[in-house]
Amino acid sequence: MLFSSTVFLFLFLPIVLVLYFLSPRPFKNTVLLGASLFFYAWGEPRFAIIMLFSTAMNYVFALIVDAKREDTTKVKWIMGAMVVSNLLLLGVFKYSNFIVDNINAMLGTGIDIPKIPLPLGISFFTFHAISYVIDVYHKEKAQKNPINLALYIAFFPQLIAGPIVRYHTISDQLKMRFETFQRFAYGTKRFIMGLGKKMILANGCAYVADHIFAQNPGSMSTSLAWIGIIAYSLQIYFDFSGYSDMAIGLAKMFGFDFLENFNYPYISRSISEFWRRWHISLGSWFRDYVYIPLGGNRTGEMRTYWNLFIVWMATGIWHGASWTFIAWGLYYGAFIMLEKAFLGKLLKQLPRFIQHSYAVFIVIIGWVFFRSETFSYAYAYIQTMFGFNGTGLWDTHVSYYLTQYGVVILLAIIGSTPLLKLLIDKVEDKAEISQGIRIFGRDIAVTSYYAVILVITVVYMVSNSFNPFIYFRF
Repeated sequence: MLFSSTVFLFLFLPIVLVLYFLSPRPFKNTVLLGASLFFYAWGEPRFAIIMLFSTAMNYVFALIVDAKREDTTKVKWIMGAMVVSNLLLLGVFKYSNFIVDNINAMLGTGIDIPKIPLPLGISFFTFHAISYVIDVYHKEKAQKNPINLALYIAFFPQLIAGPIVRYHTISDQLKMRFETFQRFAYGTKRFIMGLGKKMILANGCAYVADHIFAQNPGSMSTSLAWIGIIAYSLQIYFDFSGYSDMAIGLAKMFGFDFLENFNYPYISRSISEFWRRWHISLGSWFRDYVYIPLGGNRTGEMRTYWNLFIVWMATGIWHGASWTFIAWGLYYGAFIMLEKAFLGKLLKQLPRFIQHSYAVFIVIIGWVFFRSETFSYAYAYIQTMFGFNGTGLWDTHVSYYLTQYGVVILLAIIGSTPLLKLLIDKVEDKAEISQGIRIFGRDIAVTSYYAVILVITVVYMVSNSFNPFIYFRF
């Protein structure tokens, strides 16, 4: 069930909100857990069993770690078993076919295993579970209430695509939190912002990127290749950041505070800065649970580079079972190592425009590998981008996409910077809502105001589902 689907917007979310706010305080977590399990099981009920098994397994691991924490040797073995068990569960469902295919290709064997389906969000709920037990190992109290733990792992706003919420950041909120009109109003506003990012900007750019990447790179012009990868760079940003906005907004409606997950990464002036701004929860997870335990930068220069290599290979593997994903992760790792060695100091001496151009250029090239299914396609695409395929600079397709979708791409480029946010914040600071329900003060007026905007947005989306971008064309 997608956040942008009419089933979610018109049925699931309103029903859950009504049930939640009508329920007595002791039963609110139970209502949210039931709703979250229903949300996850909507598409494929059998996958919910896997998530519940993971939750039960890590519930037991955490209780054992909490009980045996004085015996450091035994606890370390338990922690090792926990990590292996979780990674094994993740590996079986996400990487088994990839591993077997590569063994067959390298050794010429004929190992045959059935196609194993990939449970939705398994990378996210596995990382949630691992971080929970590690937080308990680092003196956080083990969650005795299985409903609270299951809610932490299965909470529907962050279940499918993040952000990766750390247990210690919301452990107190699982026990006690407060819902207010002001928080609900902000949550509604944030959800609408994310929905707009997804439906208008991400989907508009996706249409362009999908059609261009479906072509043979050897037959497209240089300009078309650049339009395709720019559209994809914007699509993936607004997809992820839009989903994070919706997740943060939904959580706020129910009284939870999630940390920010994106901070305008395309304004970065280095690759290191880009990854401090992009998918912040994932980067901080690998930093705190992989990089620092390996020794971080405290064990010598060569060991630091080795630790970075491990982290970025793991980052690539986490994103998908493909060599192109692994190459994409190592690609970023290489540039971060170079910046750590000497490039970072060199960049700081250059004008900001050059720093920014460098970062955006490296990121865009990286997205080619991320988007391509094979290395051969990625190499051919990059060759076309730089005019090495002899296909020319311009063609009629370029004129078509710029004419039909130029406004969407331009809006997305502007939206990927803080300019619109600064403008909106300034307008909201000056504006006063003089109309609306005043029984409970300004907060309920603000909530009603954004609720009306949400309805209008959804009606527009549904009525133009055949092509929601038609009114943004020249």
